[in-house]
Amino acid sequence: LQQELRKLLFGNVFQLFSCEWAKACFRFREPYSDLAYALETENVNIAAQQTAPSSPCLKTPGSIFTAPWLYLLHCRLCRVSRQEQGEALAAALADTLWAAGGGGRAMICLITTAIHVVPSSDYKADNFTERIHLFEFSEKAAAQEFILGHINCFKDERSHGVILFLYSLLFSRTLERVQEDLDCTATPLLKCSSGNITCTQAVLSLLLTGQASPHELDGSQELGPRGEGNEAWRQRGPVGYLRWSRAQVCPRLRTPRLPIWLCSITGRHSILFGTDSQILSDWKRERVFHLYFYNGQVEQTKTAHLTIDTHSHHWEEDQSEDPSSPRKRCLSVEMAIRTKWAGATVSWNGTDPFF
Repeated sequence: LQQELRKLLFGNVFQLFSCEWAKACFRFREPYSDLAYALETENVNIAAQQTAPSSPCLKTPGSIFTAPWLYLLHCRLCRVSRQEQGEALAAALADTLWAAGGGGRAMICLITTAIHVVPSSDYKADNFTERIHLFEFSEKAAAQEFILGHINCFKDERSHGVILFLYSLLFSRTLERVQEDLDCTATPLLKCSSGNITCTQAVLSLLLTGQASPHELDGSQELGPRGEGNEAWRQRGPVGYLRWSRAQVCPRLRTPRLPIWLCSITGRHSILFGTDSQILSDWKRERVFHLYFYNGQVEQTKTAHLTIDTHSHHWEEDQSEDPSSPRKRCLSVEMAIRTKWAGATVSWNGTDPFF
């Protein structure tokens, strides 16, 4: 089993996780602070695992895990306690694993003291994969309660928390179905280059959609009417995805059920969210509205407040001005926002723009 897992992740049984990955865990910012709801993402290579359930993102394991926002977004964002942080993380991880399990099961991977694999000449041990133990749950509530009871296994610095969650995600989906998602190719889930190990698009897809298809995030067909019988509308996930790229993001990810998006910007992952869920269902609310931006970096000490104006007609401004001037230059995060709201202008409300 460990050999199959290693081959699926790296394409061979000899590659080991880097020290950065081994130390990566899910760590919130200080309780009761302006960013108490947020997970830190210190490493660009692992962020896809951290931010995406966050969601989710490619710098540290907490940036890709966006699910905590689903539970803290509409309550006291700046007054979140350490207990609430743990509860939100448990709910986020359980939701993501449950989706990967097809809505019928979740597998949780923890490390035990007993060694279950004897190292051999055709397998290189890493001293924790050989000690993993799987716990299966047929009810999401039970899985969430179990994770909460073992939350330190994902939060402590020496816990290998991000790797354990990645293992749990793969076993919840099953290794066989993950391979099918990859179209039975030999392409590994993690990319190793110059000593760096980064998540591929397939891992990001697994986190956001429950399927490890590298093509699941792309799409060109627009959503139809939002009636109850519309299949595309019902299949939208709670968390969306935005990126500034020539490759178009799937419409159902640009328009999630909740105003929360994982953003892929210049090789990093960040979170964009709003507190008015009606901006996704009432076009009148989309004229001028507010979003909040968090990039997962330690340097950010306050959530950036953005005002989005979709009717400003900025293209009618003086065309003679140099497009490379500071006033005309567009940030990557603003261009990502425009993939959802074409032609929108973005005001940073006094915050020095970044990304």
